[in-house]
Order: sequence, then structure tokens, then C-alpha cells
Amino acid sequence: MNTTADHLLDGLLTANFSYRSCRSRYEFAGYHKTSSHKPSPYLISKLRKQEALQKRCGPGTAAYNKALRRLDSGDGTDAADNECRYLVNIAFRGLGNRMLSVASAFLYAVLTERVLLVHWGKDDAASLFCEPFPGATWLLPRATWHSPLRNLDDYNEKSKESLGNMLQSGAIIDGNNNNNNVSWPSSPPGYVYLHLAGGYGYHDKLFYCGAHQRLLGEVTWLLMRTDSYLVPGLFLTEPFVGELDAMFPEKDAAFYHLGRYLFHPSNDVWRLVTGYYRSNLAAATHRVGVQIRVFHDKQPPQQVLDQLLSCVRNEKLLPETTTTTTAAAAAANDTSSSSSVAVLVTSLSSWYHERIQDKYGGGGVHVHQPSHEGRQRSGVTAHNMKALSEMYLLSTCDVLVTSGFSTFGYVAQGLAGRRPWVMESASPFDEWKEGQVFAPEPPCRRAPSVEPCFHSPSYYDCAARKDVELDRVRPYIRRCVDVSWGIQLVNESSSGCRCLRADACHHRRPLPSPLISTSPAPAWPSLPEPPLPTRLVVQEYQAASGSHHSHVLRTATFPTKTAKHVVA
Repeated sequence: MNTTADHLLDGLLTANFSYRSCRSRYEFAGYHKTSSHKPSPYLISKLRKQEALQKRCGPGTAAYNKALRRLDSGDGTDAADNECRYLVNIAFRGLGNRMLSVASAFLYAVLTERVLLVHWGKDDAASLFCEPFPGATWLLPRATWHSPLRNLDDYNEKSKESLGNMLQSGAIIDGNNNNNNVSWPSSPPGYVYLHLAGGYGYHDKLFYCGAHQRLLGEVTWLLMRTDSYLVPGLFLTEPFVGELDAMFPEKDAAFYHLGRYLFHPSNDVWRLVTGYYRSNLAAATHRVGVQIRVFHDKQPPQQVLDQLLSCVRNEKLLPETTTTTTAAAAAANDTSSSSSVAVLVTSLSSWYHERIQDKYGGGGVHVHQPSHEGRQRSGVTAHNMKALSEMYLLSTCDVLVTSGFSTFGYVAQGLAGRRPWVMESASPFDEWKEGQVFAPEPPCRRAPSVEPCFHSPSYYDCAARKDVELDRVRPYIRRCVDVSWGIQLVNESSSGCRCLRADACHHRRPLPSPLISTSPAPAWPSLPEPPLPTRLVVQEYQAASGSHHSHVLRTATFPTKTAKHVVA
């Protein structure tokens, strides 16, 4: 196969791979429309440099074996004495969470010149993805019984090796209680665990401070556990700002480039994608992707359907129809029209597909659903293969309607490079009460960018030593439309209202620069004085999981009531 600039995504990919070993790598572009987002020359140069690092220092090399022996022996030699440094990503939860986690860890590895190694747990990553680095693996080899890398799934917020607990225990010297003056007592440890999962505490969040990044730079091995898209947090970390500005002139295209570079479905998954696309979507002149994720088993599906249909109707995403159910069924297979619309529905339930078919099927509109698994089964390879194929099928659509909080939808929109219409979802943690009605108005909102939402950012400003309004620190940071306390990257040239609702903007008060503190530094980070109408996070703690996820319970104080929110 003769590769072109289109196949290589304008230089994002290298041609140093066999076409047959991973067909999706070079066929991906043919299933997506040309985008205005182009990778910067600096990003391309950083990717080629990272590939060389992975090959020189990855598993199977002399440098890796030497670093591994030192780690297993407990040698805390300064990283400057080692030829290579490493970042081990501990991916967990659903496939969408894992992909966002890996993309975040990869960017951090590039910024800090570390080899990225991914621990997928019990999931069979090789059945899902091709290797992204030529001549090297991104998968962490099985560790020996006495290695710190052996039981990675056991690391959590209580682990004594975590950055947060080391800061609290005195294993890291905090000079004069000043976060800008931190150091190791003698030599750095062999490794540090970074607990960056939802619900992490104040000390763990100091990861985003420049002084702590300099400290971590002296450690050969870092172990990172997260279930979130940390990239907006890295854009707020002072030592990385210049590099990230050069790598991503278009801030709202970070995951668009990272996801397309890293994630290439295996040949088995790609056959699912291309086979279904050719049979059901290729002939359509317009494709609408609908992703439905319901977090409450007790929520009446009719409420979700009504919200979806209102969104589609209000935004004119599908042609209005008065076709009866009988006529729709009769016309469902009619492909004689020169202009047709394909609706791709992804949901664990088949009920929504059937109702959308009843409403819109026929008259040139064809409704499809690749699978309906009934429930999420994280860790089951066959289930994950279907999920991954449906993310990629959604990414081929011209229009996307997604469910709030859903990392599945985030990945699809990022790969597509399309701003979705996002349907607000009921809080995944709050108990669903008998007779409860959930009918948000408007039923959906257009996301300000294609970027995933960072569900659990740190509001702490390291220089000012206090919490701040993050969407006022940088022009390219904005609140998410589906998670009020989350943040996402947007195009710097975007202007206008930054409120969750456009009609609430007049309530906001101007704030002084959050980077300048005129009061003495508090012993503990104080809460900011937020603008009306909302007061940000007051309390945060880990809550027990429901059926599929553990969640972060946050209490946000409003002028007239208190409401609890959850990160899914």
C-alpha cells in the first residue's frame, strides 16, 4: 500500500508499520471527512522523539532491564543517574475511562520525556488495539513476585508510596510549610505512586504544582492511576504551558490528535467497524449518531426517549415525519431515494432503537443499532470489542447526540472531531425516587468543543495558594456543559458567555486575577469567593459504587438549595 499524507493523518502517524498488521492505522482516514484540525510541526517532532525513546528504553532493552533491576532492589538512585525514566499507567473502569486515562498519561510522558507503559489489568489490550510505537511495546510486561509493579491494581489513595501520603508523612520535606520549596530528605525513592482518580485529596492534587513536578522529575519510576481525562489539568500546570502551547496551537484539538495517534483498533475490531459501516452506513448521504447512556436502572426509559426526541426536534437534526408505525415498517428497507439519512443508535438497550425506528424509520431515514448488550460488562473482551467498534462507528457520523457524563461519548466525539449535542443526564449517584421526573430544559446543549470533559480538576492555584475559578485562569479553559464542576479545553478564539446557561451570564460578577494573592497564604487551601449563581465544590469524598462505577460525591451550595452531584 502506498501511503499518502491522508493515510498518515498529515504527518501524525509514521509509515514504519506493516499495513496488514494493523489495517485501521492507515484506513481510518478513509472513513472520516477531512478536518480543519492539523497537527503542528512541533507536535509531530515530539511524537517522533517519543517513538525513538520508547524503542531505545522500552521492554526488552538493556536500559529497561537495568532500570527494572534497580526498582526491584529498592535502589532510590536519582533519575539523573539512569539512562531512562518510566511512567506506568494503571488503567481501570470502563473502556472509555481507560482510553482517556491512557491519552492523558501519554501526553504527560511526552512532556516529561518518560517511556509510557500501560497496565490494562485483566483486559486483553492486544485484542483491542494495535501497538502505537514502531519497534516497541506500550504494554507493561508481567512483573516478578517481589516487584513494586506486581500488584498495581492494589494501589489506592491509602498507599504510603503516593505523592499525597508522602507529603503528609514527612517523606517529602516541605520547607517552612511552603509548597514551592519541597525536596527529598536524601536521595529520591525508587518510585512514586500518583493517585489521580476521582475523589483524590488536596495533597494528591499538588501533582499539578510546578515545584512538585520538579521533585517528581528526580524519580525514575512513576505509577499513575486515574480514570479521567487529565489533559486540561496539564494545561494549567505551569512548567508545561509553553510546551503545550507549541504542541497544540488549537487547544480544542488535543484529544483529536492524541486519540488518532494512539488508538488503532485491532484487525478483528476493525473488521467489525468496516463491515457494519459498509452494510448500513456507507450509502447514506447524512449520518446521525445517537449515544444513549442511562445511569439509573429505575429511570423510566420514556423520560430519556422524550428528552432525546425533543433534542432532535428542537435542533432539527432529523427530518420531521408523520409516517405511521405501519408505513415506517414497510418503508424501512426502501433505498430508492437519492438522499437518505442513517441513524446509528448505540445503547445497552434495544428499546430506544425500536422507538426511534417507529418515529423516524422510512421515508429515506434508516435506523440501525449494532448491538444491545443489556448491561455494561467491563473486563469482558468480546464486550469491549463491540464497544470499541461502536465508538469508531459513531466517529464516522456527521452529527452526534451524546449523553452527559459518558466517557464513551467523549471518545467518539474526540475521534470524530465533532462538537456533539449533549443531553444532560440525571446524577449517576443520587437515588432515583418513585415518581421522579427528569426533564431538563433545554433537552440538549451544544458542547463548546470536541474535547472530553475533565471530571475532577484541582481548583487549587499553586502560586496564589488558594482555590480559584479555573475558567478564568486561561482563555482556553471552560466549564463543561454536562458536568458543572468539570473543565474542558476550547478554542482560544472562542468568545462570549462562559456560563453553563447563556441566559445566566448576567448574574456573574467580575473577579480579580486569580493568579495574584493579596492576602496571607492560608495553612489550608481556602475556597474561592465564587461568582453567582453557583458556589463551587464545598465537600468532596469517595462514595460507594453502584453497579458499574465508584463515584465521587460532591456537595455544591446554591443560593436557594443544596444539591449533590457525581462524577461518573
